[in-house]
Amino acid sequence: MRFIDAPSQNFDARTAPPDMVVLHYTGMRTGDEALARLRDPEAKVSAHYLIEEDGRAFALVPEERRAWHAGVSFWRGERNLNGISIGIELVNPGHDWGYQPFPDAQIATLIELLGGIRERWDVPDARIIGHSDIAPTRKIDPGELFPWRGLAEAGFGHWVEPVAAPGAPLQLGEESTAIFALQAGLTRLGYDCAPSGRYDEPTALTITAFQRHWRPERIDGAADGETRARLMALLRLAG
Repeated sequence: MRFIDAPSQNFDARTAPPDMVVLHYTGMRTGDEALARLRDPEAKVSAHYLIEEDGRAFALVPEERRAWHAGVSFWRGERNLNGISIGIELVNPGHDWGYQPFPDAQIATLIELLGGIRERWDVPDARIIGHSDIAPTRKIDPGELFPWRGLAEAGFGHWVEPVAAPGAPLQLGEESTAIFALQAGLTRLGYDCAPSGRYDEPTALTITAFQRHWRPERIDGAADGETRARLMALLRLAG
């Protein structure tokens, strides 16, 4: 595919070949502002690619180098994921500036880009994730409007269909063996959610991140029956 060359100085050496893709939204008023920030040496942030709303793709950092997009992060037992991930920024004003759906042209370019990345690197579906998945206590992007289902239907990432699952929600302040099992499941999927049996604030934020990705119809941090059922289905899918 064709890229617009927009090199950023904000990178360093990798620690290992990339085997993960992390998706972000820019969360700024315009794509130009976001591109300028990702190239500003004083900002000390970057990504490998930025995709505009109209589908234009900008190449900022070579995939062989470590871009600075993930920050403090965790997935499947690994921390500080910049060293093993490819970061893709999608131009979107985000929750602070008028969050909106991602245009079809933008997602079409993303799908094409992901196809190319997979020709170069081994990136499993379980490792195509959002910024909020790897940093649920501090990030919410790319958010509940991102079309995770469509991406999975195109062959990138995991998705499970809704299932009817009755049961009272598990929620903040409760303690039980069911909460311990919930936390163990979240940890097995990839989140940093060590089992304690207590539904504390980090657990609620992790459930919120899970819902933004896999249950966008309900984003309240309470693990109702359907949220738990989707987690179990994903665990079976991810292996």
